[in-house]
Amino acid sequence: MARSFTAGCCARFVEGRQSALSFALLVVGYVAYLIIGAGLFSAIELPYEHELRREMKAVRMEFLSNNTCVSEARLEELLARALEANNYGVSMLGNSTNRNWDFVSSLFFTSTVLTTTGYGHSVPLTDEGKAFCIFYSLFGIPVTLFFLSAVVQRIMVLVSHRPVSYFQHRWAMSKSKLATIHAVCLAIIVTTVFLIIPAWIFITLEKDWNFLESLYFCFISLATIGLGDYVPGQEQSKENNPHPQLYRLAITVYLLLGLVCVLVVVETCCELPHFRRLRQRFYQENVRELDSETTHIIDQDHLSDQLSDPSEHIADRLPVIPSVSEQAASLRQESKSVPYTPASGSAVNKKQ
Repeated sequence: MARSFTAGCCARFVEGRQSALSFALLVVGYVAYLIIGAGLFSAIELPYEHELRREMKAVRMEFLSNNTCVSEARLEELLARALEANNYGVSMLGNSTNRNWDFVSSLFFTSTVLTTTGYGHSVPLTDEGKAFCIFYSLFGIPVTLFFLSAVVQRIMVLVSHRPVSYFQHRWAMSKSKLATIHAVCLAIIVTTVFLIIPAWIFITLEKDWNFLESLYFCFISLATIGLGDYVPGQEQSKENNPHPQLYRLAITVYLLLGLVCVLVVVETCCELPHFRRLRQRFYQENVRELDSETTHIIDQDHLSDQLSDPSEHIADRLPVIPSVSEQAASLRQESKSVPYTPASGSAVNKKQ
């Protein structure tokens, strides 16, 4: 008896706290994912870092032994200055002809800042430039998010809402199944057009890149991670890159178009019914109810997109039934408009 009572209490507690427990499990899972990722990256990259440090130390000692006229302090000073300049996008190599702050390069920089990609290969050099970058980003990033949201919603009407509604009524398929198939096909198309094909193109344009490095750059860029370890158009030779300005302009256009298409895929996947139900498990109760109503409204909008709703024609032909308050108001108006006339005595006598 006591066990059944305890089990019932536990079941009611879990049922009443299901959303909070699911959210706690989500937090624990995410923290565990971070820890596992950190451990794997450390295990993969740390041995190579130790090897590279030993190699650089050996190169430095060899240089000092072959050039006895150069002191270790002066070499340290030169290397520190060279690394500082390189962090600002300025190379000390003699054949460097790149300009980081001409108009096209500045356009490439502003696009990476406003889309929060931020490669870090070129940064403002002056205090005025750093201050302007703060205010420019403070206003520009929200505007960019608003702009991308508007563009993505318009594109989704063409590539997601209308195709799903059309094929749903043409093939009489389940909307959930059809939306999943459409999302998978759209993801495959975007992956091919904006990841696989550009990776092969970058192999021919960037002589030092292999396919993995090119694919890595495309993914890191379109995911707005922007680590900055691989940036196209940094080739120092004029022969390998005869039109650097046009090349950077083309890369800017590719990044903006690719980011829009990636957002379209993400938004399409977020609107899948399965994903909505999974997302609602981690919401609070009031937010869950609101999201359910919003989901129902969106589903109704999708079903009626470009299709005439028969219920609208039926509603037009049905008589309009006034509300109770409207009926009471009309009765009061009628009672005011008709004057009261007392009955005559003859009429009363006749009734008696």
